[in-house]
Amino acid sequence: MLENKVVLITGASSGIGAAAAYVFAREGASVVLAARREERIAALAAELNDKGFKASAVVCDVTRAEDARRAVAHATERFGRLDGAFNNAGIGGDQAPLHEMGDEVYDTIMDINVRGLWNCLRAEIGAMLATGGGAVVNNSSVGGLVAIPTAAPYVASKHAVVGFTRAAADEYARQGIRVNAVAPGLTRSEITTDWFARNPGIEDAINEATPQGRTAAPEEIAEAAAWLLSDRSSYVTGTVLPVDGGYVNR
Repeated sequence: MLENKVVLITGASSGIGAAAAYVFAREGASVVLAARREERIAALAAELNDKGFKASAVVCDVTRAEDARRAVAHATERFGRLDGAFNNAGIGGDQAPLHEMGDEVYDTIMDINVRGLWNCLRAEIGAMLATGGGAVVNNSSVGGLVAIPTAAPYVASKHAVVGFTRAAADEYARQGIRVNAVAPGLTRSEITTDWFARNPGIEDAINEATPQGRTAAPEEIAEAAAWLLSDRSSYVTGTVLPVDGGYVNR
């Protein structure tokens, strides 16, 4: 599905991003792994290369526009162009009633989830326009489609991801660039495993509210992103695809 495509993955050091690196590589893509944790992405790139795939790593803090530009430049210099991008970097943040939230929580979430996406989209779209088009998938959340109690800044940031997705899809469709988003439900990762440990019973409660009754594996989200990045979804743009076990369909 991604044969001979060059795909940049942000937030690639763990969770959905690391799973996407394997899924995309198995589909035939040359993958560029971007994240802040240099040792993690370097080790993952080495593992992929040892298995016969094509991978490269670049340190990137998406909140810094120069880092986003450098990651895209790394992809084009290493593999010749940029065909796709999975903008996966993001955080959840602490949960509390809105009126008790501190400015630092809001600022951190918005800086990573919204400004980070803004920085990446500008760099990625510029590179894709130079080579005739491409595909972008942004990682939103069910929190970008419905409310989540005690998570107002996170919900607002993930709604912003949806807004960026739809705006960019409309703006660049005639120039050969498709922009879509996935909206994952509860997905197992380092972050959620720690969250489960700090909040006993929370996973069971969310799964009880999910029609499929379970937590997703990160590979399941990555598979959906792979389809949206591939030519098999060539007539799909501006779409936000829930990958949530039916959570938002309750």
